[in-house]
Amino acid sequence: MQLSREEVRRRIAELGPWFHNMNIAGVQTAPDHYLGDYPNVKWRRFCTAIPDDLRGCTVLDIGCNAGFYAIEMKRRGADLVVAIDHDEAYLAQARFAASMLEVDILFRQLSVYDVGVLARKFDIVLFMGVFYHLRHPLLALDLIREHAVSGLLVFQSMQRGSEASFEAAEDYPFSEQEVFDAPEFPKLHFIEHRYAEDPTNWWVPNRACVEALLRSSGFRVLGRPEPEVYLCEPAEIPFGAGAVYPEMRG
Repeated sequence: MQLSREEVRRRIAELGPWFHNMNIAGVQTAPDHYLGDYPNVKWRRFCTAIPDDLRGCTVLDIGCNAGFYAIEMKRRGADLVVAIDHDEAYLAQARFAASMLEVDILFRQLSVYDVGVLARKFDIVLFMGVFYHLRHPLLALDLIREHAVSGLLVFQSMQRGSEASFEAAEDYPFSEQEVFDAPEFPKLHFIEHRYAEDPTNWWVPNRACVEALLRSSGFRVLGRPEPEVYLCEPAEIPFGAGAVYPEMRG
């Protein structure tokens, strides 16, 4: 798409506000972002953990927002990139960015709970910055494990509390209470009202909780290239786990 700098600036303003700061034809979409050049500042901290050459790979970006990560996957040569978000305003931004940057991405208006509609699994699934906005976070992980991931899950969540890992016992007696007071015990903090002025921030885990949730959904943690980012692969689904309803299919 060929537009003048002024036309690009006007279109970006029309589509705003933007959460992803992106450079489109020399115009920044969110130059005053409170996190700086976000999400590029985070991407630079873990980008080497994902192969530079993704030719032959399929990628799903869940909660794509304005498409920053989906675009990066396509720039690395992925054969197919599907990007979903429940918010049409974000998808409009993403479609504009992708068209201006001349990358071919399939965008769908779907939530994480609807991944079964895609009726396929992907070599790489990006699940970045979505978990803590969900009313039903463990269900989302169960559905991703069951219907979306065939190779690598790249998971990211805001975290608060202890940074320590935790090795839980196989069982605890009913009389055990002290373990729950340990700072490193897996904790998923519930936000009743708002956090960072955002009413969609529902849950904030500590590190041990993230790792426990991933394991309990049938993922093996392969690495942690950045404090909030985990690389995972499908593993055996533990007893009692799994999605609570069949996948939706289109």
